[in-house]
Formats: sequence, structure tokens, C-alpha cells
Amino acid sequence: MSTTAPAIEKKAPAKKRAPRVAKPAAKGDVVQKLRIRVRAYEHKILDASVKQIIDTAIRHDATVLGPVPLPTEIKKYTVNRAAFVYKNAREQFEMRIHKRLIDIINPSGKLIEALTNLSLPSGVNIDVKMM
Repeated sequence: MSTTAPAIEKKAPAKKRAPRVAKPAAKGDVVQKLRIRVRAYEHKILDASVKQIIDTAIRHDATVLGPVPLPTEIKKYTVNRAAFVYKNAREQFEMRIHKRLIDIINPSGKLIEALTNLSLPSGVNIDVKMM
């Protein structure tokens, strides 16, 4: 009896796709962008407030880009445990600051007013820039 091996098919190399690039706006169009940076110590409160901001923007028919997670800022502090003798005994503490970035393209006046009247939990810091 002769056994035949299954035929192995060679696949053509996959075509490389061109990277997606945003189309430039026409010369007459002015694209305004509202850039919101949200910072907090607790990520759960941060995510809840970001969701609240995005829901408000979507309710007012705005185009939202994000939330983009930015790198967590970590501040570390080392202190002596004892006051005088025990130099080698130290404690380390750290504070983590979580950040998110949201872009809202062509915001309306009603949307900006709704965002300013938004009540967010304490401990959440917001920086808003118009670009």
C-alpha cells in the first residue's frame, strides 16, 4: 500500500494595509476641539466620572474621541521608621495618579454649558482646553 501525504498549499503573502490617517479638513472648515484631561487617585471614581462626561457629550450629539488612558503618575516617598538609631529600617509610600484624556470635536454651546454644570465626585481633577 502506498500512502500519499496531503498536499500542502502555499499561501500568498498578506498585503500590507496602509495606515489610517485622518483626512485634513477643508480650508473653509474650522475644526474646534475640546480637550479634557481627567485626573484622580482612585481609578474607579475616575472611570465613573469619564463615563458621565462621555454620556453628556453623546446626549448632545457630539463626536467623542477617547477616553485615552495616559500613563499613571507614581510618586514614591521613603521615610525612616525610627527617629535616630535604626537607619536601615525604612518605609516606602506611593501615590498613584490615574489620568484619562477625552477629545470632543466641534462642541456646541449647549454641550459646554452642560459640562460646566456637571456634578462630579470629589477627588477628580479636570483640565479643559479649547484647541
